[in-house]
Amino acid sequence: MVQYQARLDQTFAALSDVTRRGVLEQLGNADASVTDLAQRFRMTLTGMKKHVSILEAAGLVTTEKVGRVRTCKLGERRLEEEAAWIEQHRQLWSARFDALDELVEQLKREEKTHVQRKRK
Repeated sequence: MVQYQARLDQTFAALSDVTRRGVLEQLGNADASVTDLAQRFRMTLTGMKKHVSILEAAGLVTTEKVGRVRTCKLGERRLEEEAAWIEQHRQLWSARFDALDELVEQLKREEKTHVQRKRK
């Protein structure tokens, strides 16, 4: 459980940054060098290397160095665990909102009944 939680934490932390999400989007279209990504996102090479290393640590990106060029591509992780966690919580909140809707409707009916009795 602790390892599962740590993995979720690492993945969500990696996905919490707009630049890193953008990198994943770019790599979904085609592999790219760290230099290309840095230029595309208008940032320093050092800054992009840090973003890529966070994505790599989370298993979302892999890199390969050939000569002086480090190429990035999407990692093998498919985010099934993260999607399952999100779905579990979506269902929980959906059930809570459904119960709240039901309570509001019940209160409206009771109020309507109370108003009708007062008129008589």
